Amino acid sequence: MFRRNLGPLQNEPVIANPRIAAVDTTAPDFPGKRFEIPAEAPLRLDSGVELGPVTVAYQSYGTLNADRSNAVLVCHALTGDQFVAETHPVTGKPGWWETLVGPGKLLDTERYFIVCANVLGGCMGSTGPKDVNPATGKPWGLDFPVITIGDMVKAQARLIDHLGIEKLFCVIGGSMGGMQVLEWVSAYPERVFAAVPVATSYRHSAQNIAFNEVGRQAIMADPDWRDGAYQPAGVMPSRGLAVARMAAHITYLSETALHRKFGRRLQNRAQLSYGFDADFQVESYLRHQGSTFVDRFDANSYLYITRAMDYFDLQAEHGGTLAEAFTGTKTRFCVVSFTSDWLFPTSESRALVHALNAAAANVSFVEIVSDKGHDAFLLDEPEFHSVLGGFLNGAAEHRGLKFR
Repeated sequence: MFRRNLGPLQNEPVIANPRIAAVDTTAPDFPGKRFEIPAEAPLRLDSGVELGPVTVAYQSYGTLNADRSNAVLVCHALTGDQFVAETHPVTGKPGWWETLVGPGKLLDTERYFIVCANVLGGCMGSTGPKDVNPATGKPWGLDFPVITIGDMVKAQARLIDHLGIEKLFCVIGGSMGGMQVLEWVSAYPERVFAAVPVATSYRHSAQNIAFNEVGRQAIMADPDWRDGAYQPAGVMPSRGLAVARMAAHITYLSETALHRKFGRRLQNRAQLSYGFDADFQVESYLRHQGSTFVDRFDANSYLYITRAMDYFDLQAEHGGTLAEAFTGTKTRFCVVSFTSDWLFPTSESRALVHALNAAAANVSFVEIVSDKGHDAFLLDEPEFHSVLGGFLNGAAEHRGLKFR
């Protein structure tokens, strides 16, 4: 890892060591499954570039039934990965959606076959800028082609083809994962029976693009970024990446959640230091978030994935009419937002629902009352879980899925 995992709420400034090698997610002994898209049948990206070979790293849970009708694709968010329901091999932490995925849980692995793939451009085994460019024998760096949410979904579709699944029972995801859900239904409407976009939008707002740009500029201002060619030099723009994570993490929380957790409480001291150490608990918390993030994420991947989010705009892709993205869809939708989510506010979910209604789609919508901010979809929110359980059970009944 880039540095050891410091405990939370330290007094000292967190300075990650940029000269410790990253975990090699391409190593043969790195856990997980791999699907290879060959160079002879490359992905044609939205930019026009043909990319191949491409590795798609993924995890699966449960068993695919005889008629292959119980498959659920879980799409991860910006800083997530494929380890949705198991101990993470780098951090040692539980899977990021273990509250929902597992035996007897809402996404019951005794009922469903769950698949989650690391996105194209990622850094946990799927092909991205840190991997070797076969044309040069060196890491791609900024020579890696710019990717889109559509490109991520194309790679996932190739994986689903490989698994022999003609139609997914459900595609579900939050935040950037929700963008992938919407792209799936728009690009492959006949392949998705049910869709659950959570805490997301049909396009990135100007505010969200602005926050992403702050993060990218923090990375690129780090002297160790070296125009994206830091790997051959044996360094890592850890400070810039940590600051990018800190800025983004603020957007995942609400003011109420921050005040409840930290207020203006001091960190391990009785009075102000009159200096620039982490006087306040919230400062120490953010420094911890930044320092631990560089243990598991690649800086160039952060640039590419945030750019893919910025480019996402289903409305613009369909002549300025969002409903056109879902014309004739037979997919059943459950759209979920949270009252305190200011990153992807409910107003954007309502605009999506209005477009789905205009397309005569079968859509349910719920706004969950929560003060936990954008991250609420990752946390224990009983009302969200109740709504999701009811939707999945109803969809399974209409799909004709039989469970023991």
